[in-house]
Amino acid sequence: MPDPDPDPDRAGRWWPVLLLLGWFVPVVAWGGEYTTLDNDAALKTSQAVIGQPLDPLPLLDQDGRWVTLGDLRGKPLVISLIFTSCSTSCPVATRFLAEAVGKARDALGAGSFNVATIGFDPAFDNPAAMAAFARRQGIMLEHWSFLSGDAATLATLTRQLGFVFVRSPRGFDHITQATIVDAEGKIYRQVYGDVFELPVFVGALKDLVLGRPRPQEPFLASLLRQVRLFCTVYDPKRDVYRFDPSLFVGMFIGGTIIFGGFFLLIRELRRGRQAGGPS
Repeated sequence: MPDPDPDPDRAGRWWPVLLLLGWFVPVVAWGGEYTTLDNDAALKTSQAVIGQPLDPLPLLDQDGRWVTLGDLRGKPLVISLIFTSCSTSCPVATRFLAEAVGKARDALGAGSFNVATIGFDPAFDNPAAMAAFARRQGIMLEHWSFLSGDAATLATLTRQLGFVFVRSPRGFDHITQATIVDAEGKIYRQVYGDVFELPVFVGALKDLVLGRPRPQEPFLASLLRQVRLFCTVYDPKRDVYRFDPSLFVGMFIGGTIIFGGFFLLIRELRRGRQAGGPS
């Protein structure tokens, strides 16, 4: 018979290695289930939902209170989807979105639209995680909610938003999109990228905030809203939207000149007719 192990504690020293292998093997096995995101197909799916309504799905805000997407209707809504364990694109995209939201609100009004950042990974994205994510990005703004939900709700929401994602070694791969929803809850525009051109984003919100007819709106208020719609323009040098009344003033002066010229022409024609009449 072989001699007994002269070091009976040697086997005990192997347990950390065995524990590490026990964690590593399932990870390797799971790695075989990763799929590659088809960007072209994901983009088509995202575009296909434009014009479609969103259900008033129930979600939890960062304070643990129940809200629905229906509660956010009545004004335009910007929806971004993130997962809180992301350390790369989601924080970058959220911080840039905050800059774009700030510039849009400077031009259109602080309460002119709502924003909702929604965690799409139900395993980790709960109210506490969403609140921590918001703090890390430095976003503590009014009319901006950080929401989470259960797996069934998020499956419906991501499908209705045309948001495609796949598991990857980094967590998830997905198209970065901000979905702009109109006041009735229908998808109006998709804006793509961690960083995007400001006119693409603000222009869509401008159309919804300033260009939408309002029931029983007084004529003067409607006229002022249309003037504001026309005169809120993008300044590429400062990368901001601003109100430029000179456009309206120019139109008014031009219209006055045309009307004045037309009036003088009519008056001269009448004088000519009177001069050529019987004496």
